[in-house]
Amino acid sequence: MTPTSPKTPSTQEITARLPFTGPWLLAPMEGVTEPVFRELVLRRNTAEHLGGAFTEFVRVTDHPLPVRLLTTRLGEARFDTPVGLQLMGADLEALAETAHNAETAGAPLLDLNFGCPAKGALRSCAGSATLTDPARVEATVRACAEAVTSIPVTAKMRAGFEDDTLLEDNVRAAEAGGAALVTVHCRTKAERYTPELDWSRIARAVEAARGPVCGNGGVKTHADLELMRTETGCDYVMVGHGALADPWIFTGTAVDAVDAARFLLEYSERLCDAGASKKGSVQRVKQLLAHWTAGGLCEDRGSWLRERDPELLLQRLESASTP
Repeated sequence: MTPTSPKTPSTQEITARLPFTGPWLLAPMEGVTEPVFRELVLRRNTAEHLGGAFTEFVRVTDHPLPVRLLTTRLGEARFDTPVGLQLMGADLEALAETAHNAETAGAPLLDLNFGCPAKGALRSCAGSATLTDPARVEATVRACAEAVTSIPVTAKMRAGFEDDTLLEDNVRAAEAGGAALVTVHCRTKAERYTPELDWSRIARAVEAARGPVCGNGGVKTHADLELMRTETGCDYVMVGHGALADPWIFTGTAVDAVDAARFLLEYSERLCDAGASKKGSVQRVKQLLAHWTAGGLCEDRGSWLRERDPELLLQRLESASTP
């Protein structure tokens, strides 16, 4: 089915409505961009460089989620950099009411997940499963866009499900539904997180879109941010795993091992303050160490990841954090 013609404002009006303070954005990542990690990154990158961030996706099933829960996902701290709330779901009525509640909770923008490749999302016909049906993409965005009054709705999608043949159709469908921005991850669902990259898919999305496009996928260094914009013509660049490797990637600050270790120690401490066990907090630290490049701290990555005693790993970080 061909999406209907978008009844949206001009590109200039849409871009002006987006609350971002800069061109680089922190991606929504399940199990990662909860308030603790997100706030640590936001405190280390100025709003001029890190223009926006997103919560990890909030799954909506067959009933709307309350304002209280959505407020918790947004976190208590507020920054000049806006933090958008990301939703994923297939029940359009529940999704729309949750979108309304997200606006009430104070979300400055709402993002819809059309990219999650997890089996749970696929079973419920949410996330990247939606990409096989552009009309469904349009209907999902429209349901949420009509449920809010003053905040923009954006859409984040992979380049396709099994292949990228519907890429342009899905981009146009999201805009037809009212998306003020479409973010395109350059891999398909089938490709998951393979090392191969095809930024030409982002360039295709830019060509197909009437409004702004954000590119995502394969950004590993600060230099890659501008490189993606130059090669694809996208307006914004979203960083996922690159920010797990180097939380300073948005400003390009080169930190030493001391600052790198202090970030990880503070991450563990703040997670414990938020209710995590010490063992649980160290598992989350290891999740970052699997990607970590900042400060040259993980030249011997294997020895960090093999350490099973949480206390010993924290002691090693303490030692590294001392000048």
